[in-house]
Amino acid sequence: MDRRRFLQSTAFAASLAAIQPRAFAAASDKPLRVATIGCGWYGKTDLLHLMQVAPVEVVGLCDVDAKMAEGAAELVAQRQPSKKKPPIYGDYRKLLAAEKPDVVNIATPDHWHALPMIAAVEAGADVYCQKPISVDVAEGAAMVAAAKRTGRTVQVGLQRRSTPHLIEARDRYIGSGKLGKVAFVDIHSYYGGPGGFPPQEKPPANLDWEMYVGPAPWLDFHPRIHPRSWRDFRNFSNGQIGDLCVHMFDVVRYFLDIGWPTTISASGGVFQRDKKSIATIADTQTATFEYPELQVVWTQRNWGESGDKEYPWGATLYGDKGTLKLSVHSYDFKPHGDGAAEHGNHLDERDKYPEDAQHNETEMFASAATRRHMQDFLAARHEQRLPVSNIEQGHISSASCILANLSMDLSRTLHWDAAAGKIVGDEEANSKLARPYRTPWVHPSVG
Repeated sequence: MDRRRFLQSTAFAASLAAIQPRAFAAASDKPLRVATIGCGWYGKTDLLHLMQVAPVEVVGLCDVDAKMAEGAAELVAQRQPSKKKPPIYGDYRKLLAAEKPDVVNIATPDHWHALPMIAAVEAGADVYCQKPISVDVAEGAAMVAAAKRTGRTVQVGLQRRSTPHLIEARDRYIGSGKLGKVAFVDIHSYYGGPGGFPPQEKPPANLDWEMYVGPAPWLDFHPRIHPRSWRDFRNFSNGQIGDLCVHMFDVVRYFLDIGWPTTISASGGVFQRDKKSIATIADTQTATFEYPELQVVWTQRNWGESGDKEYPWGATLYGDKGTLKLSVHSYDFKPHGDGAAEHGNHLDERDKYPEDAQHNETEMFASAATRRHMQDFLAARHEQRLPVSNIEQGHISSASCILANLSMDLSRTLHWDAAAGKIVGDEEANSKLARPYRTPWVHPSVG
């Protein structure tokens, strides 16, 4: 049965209502003062979706690339009711001090999530922070502590928790019991890996490369690293496990109501890529997250054919009554035996929000999810409750993926003590939970 008209489902309607709470008291409310730190692809995307669901005034934009920040300011001036062009900053600390925003949207490269997020909550702002929340485990723990200490609302951009067709699949097959007991989950990505990079050269005048690298280990500027290929370097990111696995791992945890894994093991490396490439992330990786009576396995291969052409990036949940495939585009459920297979597609709202298509960087399949994720964030801050993807949940999913990279680097299984926030019986591994910061930056601590 092809369920392309799944929006008519009463179960879906109930789920949709649950993730579209009242974001603010009334249409006449004073607009929220919003600032964005990181004005690239998802910085603009998240900001534009926020502007679609609530009255906001963008009061500041920050980016180390002045040209990118200027382009974002012009786009915002076209979209916001006041038509005001927000001021531009190259240092997030100056933005926070000058503008005192109510809400801060953080969409920098991964290595620049922790310090701005902590500074923002300490300045009295609520935060929407992109995933993964950190590049090392200790950063994430410090971010959780800062949110709790200040009492601020923090939503992590793991919007699969607010994705309409995935919520539909959860209700129909997991919540209903049709999938049965799940003992194995496959998460995978067969997307392409890093390409080549031109030789090192002087950064363009509009780019503050010293600030870009910030607390990360130094890397000379090469064209193509900025704006998007920073994900190909462990200096700035956690590779594809931190970019793609974290989304599916997080939604699997949410749907199955599981927390920290007890053991994490991973292997992989650069098996196919030209060894002359300066990229440092793995092109091949397998990671296993162990839970009582459940294995969650991540498989990454950036070469060869996709193992599943309909689901090149996704998660497959194997139950004793059926199999459920999930992706950002669709889901497919196949019961054991003679039952009919069922299919659902992502919610496309371009008719309702035609401006999505006007911004060529918009991921149309993710727009409905991001809007609902923003609505949940705003409702959570209004109602003084935790959002669906609060910083602690974001930390569990992010740190688990970071620990998988650490296991791969050390070539051994890690046994995680969630209560202590430590790896059991492994001093060397524990010494790597916090990556050394480059001077003059200081690594945040829990205290």
